[in-house]
Amino acid sequence: MTKEKVLVTGADGFIGSHLVETLLAEGYAVRALCQYNSFNYWGWLEGMTHPDLEIVTGDVRDPRLCDEIALGCTVIYHLAALIAIPYSYSAPDSYVDTNIKGTLNMCKAAQRAGSRRIIVTSTSEVYGTARYVPIDEAHPRQPQSPYSATKIGADALALSFHHAFGLPVVVARPFNTYGPRQSARAIIPSIISQIAAGKKEIMVGDLSPTRDFNFVLDTAAGFLALGRADGVEGREINIATGTEVTMEETLQKIARIMESDVRYIVDPARLRPSGSEVFRLCGDNSLITSLTPWRPRFDLEAGLRLTIEWFSNPSNLAKYKTGIYNV
Repeated sequence: MTKEKVLVTGADGFIGSHLVETLLAEGYAVRALCQYNSFNYWGWLEGMTHPDLEIVTGDVRDPRLCDEIALGCTVIYHLAALIAIPYSYSAPDSYVDTNIKGTLNMCKAAQRAGSRRIIVTSTSEVYGTARYVPIDEAHPRQPQSPYSATKIGADALALSFHHAFGLPVVVARPFNTYGPRQSARAIIPSIISQIAAGKKEIMVGDLSPTRDFNFVLDTAAGFLALGRADGVEGREINIATGTEVTMEETLQKIARIMESDVRYIVDPARLRPSGSEVFRLCGDNSLITSLTPWRPRFDLEAGLRLTIEWFSNPSNLAKYKTGIYNV
C-alpha cells in the first residue's frame, strides 16, 4: 500500500528534524523542506537516510515552490520560520517576509493542493508576559518583540483562511521546547554547552523569568496528535506541560545533574529591552488533552538528562561555538 505522504517545512531545524523522525517512525512518507543554501547543507537532517524520506531545498518565501512541494501531501506541518528573538530587533523585515508571507504562501499552497490539514506553528511568545496562569488559548496577545508580532500576524492570517475559505487549519502553539539539537541562542543549550566545554564562569541573561519547558519529543508528539485528531480545524491549541520554572532554577538543575560548581555572570548583551522580556509563561494544556490522546511524557529532570547526554558527546558539542553569544 502507498504510504500517506506529509510535508514538513523547516525540517532542517531543531523541532522540525525531530518531527521528521517521529513521522517516519509512525509509518508516514515525509517530504522535508530544508532552507536552500549554496552548500546543499540540510541542517539537522544532514546524513539522515530513510526510504520514505524525500528532502527538498527551497524557501517558503517563494510561492511557486510552496505550490510544488504541497502537491500530493495530505497533511502539511508548517514549521519554517525565523525564531531568534534578539535577531528580530535588528532584522524585522526578514521576519515579516518569512513568518507572515511564508505562512500566506503555505496556506495558499495547501488550498490549491487540497490537503486535508495544515498545521501552522505558533509560539507561546504571542501571549507575552502572563496576565494570568495557566495561560489558555483565550489569553490576550501581547506583541513584545518583532518576532512575536509576526507570529501573531501569521496565526491570524492562517485562521482567516479557515474562516474565509474553509481551509482546514490548526494553529499549534508549543511552549518553550528544549532538547538535543537546539540552537545555542536558547537558555538550556547555552548553559549546558558552556558547562560541557569546561567553563567555570558562564554567561547568562536574566534568570528571573519563568518558562513552561516542553521536551522536544513531547512537542513532536503534540504535532502528530494534532495532525490526526478530528474536530481541531480552526482552533488554536497549546502544547504545554502546565508547569513553570525560573531560569535560575533551571540553571541549578543543570549544574546539579552535570556535577558542576559553575558560577554565572549576567551578560548585558543577553538581556532583552525592558518592555520586551516575557517574565512569566505557564501554559494550560486542557484543550489539547481533551481533543487528543496527547500527554507530556518527559518531566524536566528526565528531559534535561537526555539533553545533557547529547550535548556532552564531543562530536555534538563541537558543532556549537560556546564562546560566542548566538543571537
